[in-house]
Amino acid sequence: MTMTTKLVVGLDGHGSGERALTYAERLAKLIGDCELMIVYVVEWSPYSFQTAEENAQRHKRREEEISTATQRIIDPAVAKVHAAGLKATGKVRHGDVASILMAVAEEEKAEQIVVSRSSEGGFAKRFFGSATSNLVMHASVPVTVVS
Repeated sequence: MTMTTKLVVGLDGHGSGERALTYAERLAKLIGDCELMIVYVVEWSPYSFQTAEENAQRHKRREEEISTATQRIIDPAVAKVHAAGLKATGKVRHGDVASILMAVAEEEKAEQIVVSRSSEGGFAKRFFGSATSNLVMHASVPVTVVS
């Protein structure tokens, strides 16, 4: 019995994430029986202090952010991969990019994580650059970093 190879692809909502996805599609075609798990992480800081009212709104805001990211980023990416004749699923999570991608890779028993070197967005550029470094240093599976 053959097992499907899984690759986790981290998207950032920019062209750099698109390049990571394109590369992952190429890998999937070379592998054959392969599924892409496309992940977008909505950043949040564990250091933000909030009032009771803000905390009450936080869950609702999270749900809205997940829904928006799913519609704008994940669904089109999954559709693109399906159109190329490949298997893909997607998910949106809240938290730290590196930690979430590593957790998803473990949950999915992925062979590899594919990400872009850095995001093209302002704040995200600093953050995703460090997320990529953290991934490379701490992931339990190989990490491919696409320029």
